[in-house]
Amino acid sequence: MQKIKDERLVLKNLKNIRLLFGIQTAGIIGILGYDFMTKGVEGMTDNPLWVLFIITSIISAYLSMSITVDQEKKKVDSKKHLTLSILFILFVSTVIGLYAFITNGIMNGFILGGVVLICGLAPVIYLYYLRTKNAVE
Repeated sequence: MQKIKDERLVLKNLKNIRLLFGIQTAGIIGILGYDFMTKGVEGMTDNPLWVLFIITSIISAYLSMSITVDQEKKKVDSKKHLTLSILFILFVSTVIGLYAFITNGIMNGFILGGVVLICGLAPVIYLYYLRTKNAVE
């Protein structure tokens, strides 16, 4: 298979891939929606398509972050944004952890608050890395 060199064909190929990805995602959501209606949340999350959908959504979000950083018009103070984002994530994870502590006990509060903190820090640190890398170039 030869590599496409014509820019118009490359763009058309990318549009086709985007359309196929949209159809595939709609199909996955339809199957998960059917499982939700017939088996409830437990049945939906037991389906292997659920894991595929979550992984695809996460990867799509991370790929979109790199494009968003490249498209920023003005220079952004990346340290200021990092600090504000970390403070916000700390606040949210603390509130969620306290709520879980009050309703389900101390261990569940620590676990849930820690998971929210780690899951929130990953994209924030990745954005900081992209912005600092972009500022150097």
